[in-house]
Amino acid sequence: MKLTVWTYEGPPHVGAMRVATAMQGLHYVLHAPQGDTYADLLFTMIERRNHRPPVTYTTFQARDLGSDTATLFKTACQDAVDRFKPQAIIVGASCTAELIQDDPAGLSETMGLTIPVIPLELPSYSRKENFGADETFYQIVRALAQPQDRTARITCNILGPTALGFRNRDDVEEITGLLSDLGIDVNVTAPLNATPADIARLPAAHFNVLLYPETGEAAARWLEKTHGQPFTKVVPIGVGATRDFIAEIAAITGLACAADESRLRLPWWTSSVDSTYLTGKRVFLFGDGSHVCAMARMARDEMGFEVVGIGCYNREQARPVRAMAKSLGLEALITDDYLDVEAAIAAASPEMIMGTQMERHIGKRLGIPCAVISAPVHVQDYSARYSPVMGFEGANVIFDTLIHPLVMGLEEHLLTMFRDDFEFNDAAGPSHHGGAAPTAAVGASGGSTAEKAIVEPALVEVATITADTDNVVWLSDAERELKKIPFFVRGKARRNTEAFAAQKGIQHISIETLYEAKAHYAR
Repeated sequence: MKLTVWTYEGPPHVGAMRVATAMQGLHYVLHAPQGDTYADLLFTMIERRNHRPPVTYTTFQARDLGSDTATLFKTACQDAVDRFKPQAIIVGASCTAELIQDDPAGLSETMGLTIPVIPLELPSYSRKENFGADETFYQIVRALAQPQDRTARITCNILGPTALGFRNRDDVEEITGLLSDLGIDVNVTAPLNATPADIARLPAAHFNVLLYPETGEAAARWLEKTHGQPFTKVVPIGVGATRDFIAEIAAITGLACAADESRLRLPWWTSSVDSTYLTGKRVFLFGDGSHVCAMARMARDEMGFEVVGIGCYNREQARPVRAMAKSLGLEALITDDYLDVEAAIAAASPEMIMGTQMERHIGKRLGIPCAVISAPVHVQDYSARYSPVMGFEGANVIFDTLIHPLVMGLEEHLLTMFRDDFEFNDAAGPSHHGGAAPTAAVGASGGSTAEKAIVEPALVEVATITADTDNVVWLSDAERELKKIPFFVRGKARRNTEAFAAQKGIQHISIETLYEAKAHYAR
């Protein structure tokens, strides 16, 4: 356990909450102290859900520890069943409640409830959130799935989408449409929007589509072993992977599968004049293993980027990420410490980061643009619009996602051409932000000092900037020359120059030092 500003994954009971919140007719009774009751914030604030998560807490306090907390759990369990009338419940303990060893599973078995009770044994101090979701879904499927005949038509189940997943809602819609084009109906999608009765019908499908290995692989493997249902291994993110996904389905079903690619724009757009400007851009990828591997392939093969760093935070996916890194000639970074990730990104000096909400913050600190490609994410990545990342439409969305943080060729020329314009110079800031507006109105004397600085930037003396670590001082001529470098690589140029100056023992960076550093790193 350690104190941190941010964490990629919560404890495993948060993963169980994600499964319970995604489903309907299921309730989660969680033995937890008062401080662990934060599910409402996760789902209603971050994901902007319009209903509260189906979680009941025992909410014991310090004064309860000297009394019978087991009775407190049984009372909360009975109250939840009476009030919400679920088709089934799952029971477990938070990481804090695990320490008092009340055994929610054994306690619930003695209550004589008339609905299925599914106990969860989640090792809070050795595993994390994605494992918790995967294990919870597996236990639900194992407890509820019933042997039955296959459907008359070829059908499949879609496995893995949960609450708080990255674009899960729209991915499911996109892949459901793709499967329909192939002549395949979806029997059940789970856990997202599934009921316990739907889980019982899972074995009726002919095969399973595993969209999210982090949260559905254990269930898919059990269904394959117990009910003879094969499952797909390809995550359909990107044009090439989507085509491979269709070929994999054709091999499983024996159908002649041909998908409609009429809405696919990425191949043409990435070959256009503006997009070829992005060829060779150096990118660093970090996130959950499945999205990182899929996006690395897409970045390399479909966008023409150079991948200079790759890693994941969930150790369950370390093996495929290491294999992908090896194919790129890299060493994978497997860590859940965001400070290690920040250090690796700073060392690689990429031109763009592809990562999580955490890497978005890292990018802000380092001055590197970031495209979000994986959970964990914040509220802005749970969009009201249709925005999948899987399938052919997902490829179009990813193209936009990756293009927007970078400056395209025409825009770079315009920024250079109008660098001294009152609206586009560096001191003015982005045109859609109000923070850089003049603080005083223009008067009869010719305008405020702030406005003169914006209208006549060449007349304003540039302040010197001191590096935090090496006490390196930028002289005015070097600062002005640095501003001629496009802003999306300016941070890298500044860091390289300061490192060069520190290495040479130079304390004052002049324009000559800037040129020498440029020549040094160009070798």
